[in-house]
Amino acid sequence: MKYVELYKLNNDGSQRVTATCHLSEENVVLCEGDEVLIGNLRDQGIKNYEEPDGQKLFFTDGIKFLEQLKFNFTSGYLNASEVKDKNAG
Repeated sequence: MKYVELYKLNNDGSQRVTATCHLSEENVVLCEGDEVLIGNLRDQGIKNYEEPDGQKLFFTDGIKFLEQLKFNFTSGYLNASEVKDKNAG
């Protein structure tokens, strides 16, 4: 299963996972965790940095959505991991 973790910076400098998004068998992204963050991702989408026009990606864009999360969340406050594979060695 391919997934991405979204991390939030705590006041003490540590990070905690605030949401996890994974690819379903139907190639649709499903997220669990912070409901406000997930609602914003679902409703507003994220920018596709591979396209010159910066078109939006949504949960239905599957793996492309997961791959682009790391480019959309690169602040000191909120970051996204690379796409990970839970079934990999």
